Amino acid sequence: MADTSALREFVRDIPDWPKPGIVFRDITPLLAAPDAFALTVDALAAPFADVQIDKVVGIEARGFVFAAPLAYRRGAGFIPVRKAGKLPWAIEREEYALEYGTDLLEVHRDAVLPGEHVLVVDDVIATGGTAAATARLVERLGGTVAGFTFLLELAGLGGRAKLEGHRVHAVLRYE
Repeated sequence: MADTSALREFVRDIPDWPKPGIVFRDITPLLAAPDAFALTVDALAAPFADVQIDKVVGIEARGFVFAAPLAYRRGAGFIPVRKAGKLPWAIEREEYALEYGTDLLEVHRDAVLPGEHVLVVDDVIATGGTAAATARLVERLGGTVAGFTFLLELAGLGGRAKLEGHRVHAVLRYE
């Protein structure tokens, strides 16, 4: 796999956004740089080259940006997992905990067929709640989570622990 350390140059730190004390990792410079974007998609896919992947799930919203080209690259289907109220057909819903309260994720009921192997993609893993909720949706529909792949891991928030027992990859890790 190619050296991905140069990708850090394309992640802009924005202090105190969306609130004081938070450093937001802005990936829009990476998305605007064709070579960096291509390297990112390749780096997200590489650890799963030897794994059967039937579908690739992208978590709303920035997960879509990486999951769709990764699905294309793997010859797999793409599945959007959305916030509540965004999908027009029969859905499965999963609630997950936020710092203060809860939120909902939804997926179409026919998105994953029993026995399919699903790779879950998002831009960031922080506390792991969104990714874990997505895994529960995939499994409830009869799929198997083949793994998780993220551009950024905010390791200090401990999200990887919520995905225990699964293969988890992050291209860039921030402490």
